[in-house]
Amino acid sequence: MAERLEDLNLPNTVVTRIAKEALPDGISIAKEARAVLAKSASVFVLYMTSAANGIAMKNYRKTLGANDVFQALEETEFDSFIEPLKEAFEGFKKYQKDRKEAMIKKKINKEGKKGTEVEENEIMEVDVDK
Repeated sequence: MAERLEDLNLPNTVVTRIAKEALPDGISIAKEARAVLAKSASVFVLYMTSAANGIAMKNYRKTLGANDVFQALEETEFDSFIEPLKEAFEGFKKYQKDRKEAMIKKKINKEGKKGTEVEENEIMEVDVDK
């Protein structure tokens, strides 16, 4: 659990980067505005976490799932966030799956190269026509 209230804030650099990506080029964000954005984002995350936790507890679960968060968004009347977040979540899951598959392929290729390294004089030709 957080010891101080400030420990619950999202990192300013992350919030600033997200805000800059959402704004057109050439627009700067004042220091006070960055602080307010960071605090607002933190409060929103805590609010959604609390709502999702309530849903999980109603279902006698201790672990929050993505569906709890989506249901919390609906119950707190943030319905317009659900579809974009579901799309982003599906994209994230696909990215994770692709990354895992790439790592497995890389590992298999690495192990395969070790096992297939054969000296030229060890190769034996076989005539399969007979």
